[in-house]
Amino acid sequence: MYEVVGVRFKKAGKIYYFDPNGFHIDNGDFVIVETIRGVEYGKVVIHHKKVEDHDIVLPLKKVIRVADMKDKILVEENVQAAKEAYEICQSKVTEHGLDMKMVDVEYTFDRNKVIFYFTADGRVDFRDLVKDLAAIFKTRIELRQIGVRDEAKMLGGIGPCGRMLCCSTFLGDFEPVSIKMAKDQNLSLNPTKISGLCGRLMCCLKYENDEYETAKEQLPDLGEIITTPNGKGKVVGLNILERVLQVELMDNERVVEYTWEELLQEGAVSMQSTD
Repeated sequence: MYEVVGVRFKKAGKIYYFDPNGFHIDNGDFVIVETIRGVEYGKVVIHHKKVEDHDIVLPLKKVIRVADMKDKILVEENVQAAKEAYEICQSKVTEHGLDMKMVDVEYTFDRNKVIFYFTADGRVDFRDLVKDLAAIFKTRIELRQIGVRDEAKMLGGIGPCGRMLCCSTFLGDFEPVSIKMAKDQNLSLNPTKISGLCGRLMCCLKYENDEYETAKEQLPDLGEIITTPNGKGKVVGLNILERVLQVELMDNERVVEYTWEELLQEGAVSMQSTD
């Protein structure tokens, strides 16, 4: 077991574990840590937690110190410098006629590197652009091509539901989303209805997917013949989330609603083939 603190470097970024190194750290505190990108400034979102060996990547890096006001000022200066760097890079992209869209610019905490994020339909030869940027900023330059989902996460926005994008507010990682999830939830397969601002399937299709899969395993399919307290009938409607079945009784062709719990309590459920 290891004692760790969980640190985020961006608002909805991935959580990374660090050794608290003897510091008393509370949720919401800012710390200075060493990462593969160098020294970074991050926010503690999980404080002093015990985790198993298999939940961390060893060797576990340590918190260098708790951030102070000087560190906060430096971060604010880096944010302002990044805005200026964005404008400069955008003008250089136009000057070189490169088919790429600038998304964001980020300085590492120690200003050891400037990272330029962009999207493009294919590969881009930006060697001359890197040379120009290195001559201007006098530091290491990294141009990183990202996908449309990452672009939406960085830029944010309002989704079709009227709320801020999940990816830009609380989702740390993107999870795979498939069209099968929309089918299982009986949603319209119209791309405009199930796609987010990024043009990909909405992340929220994943939220209730496990519940639908469990329910579909338990409940009978449409068209199945089951035995109810009122006799045999055919399932003609399903409300999967509420576990409610609409059954057309075979004796009088009357449609009756039953909850799955009611049928189980009666012990009257008996799946039969429609053949």
